[in-house]
Amino acid sequence: MTEEEKNAQAQANKENEEENDELKVVMPKANKTIMPAEEFKEQPDYLKVFANFYIAEFDEDDLEVINLYDTNHNMVDINSYLLNNIQFPRKKLVDHVLQYHDYNFKNLLKVMAEKTGVKPEEMLTYEAWEKWDEDQRRQIPSSLS
Repeated sequence: MTEEEKNAQAQANKENEEENDELKVVMPKANKTIMPAEEFKEQPDYLKVFANFYIAEFDEDDLEVINLYDTNHNMVDINSYLLNNIQFPRKKLVDHVLQYHDYNFKNLLKVMAEKTGVKPEEMLTYEAWEKWDEDQRRQIPSSLS
């Protein structure tokens, strides 16, 4: 290849590069934001056990007894949250519902303690709440009509 041909080829390559630069698409780098893991408030064991019991009763559509002690519509807030987050496994659901609605559970327990004499701080097992629920059901007068 002669010098003249080399120069012509170099000139053609330069023009092609300039043309390609005009049409070149530049993609911006993605902005990635990583959400930190959620930190849960430390809850007392009795509240976790009661929340677990409550969710089990919720799953069974069997909250009638607890509803007798809901004077300030705390169950509406709790149940709405549970309906919107029921896809969580039970253990995670307990943590999550207590993160945002622990005060609702505490209000329920306060009224239950006043009206039935139950001591929530001493109810540390699921079975204790089941027994309490059965005792409360037995005290409800039934009708034959």
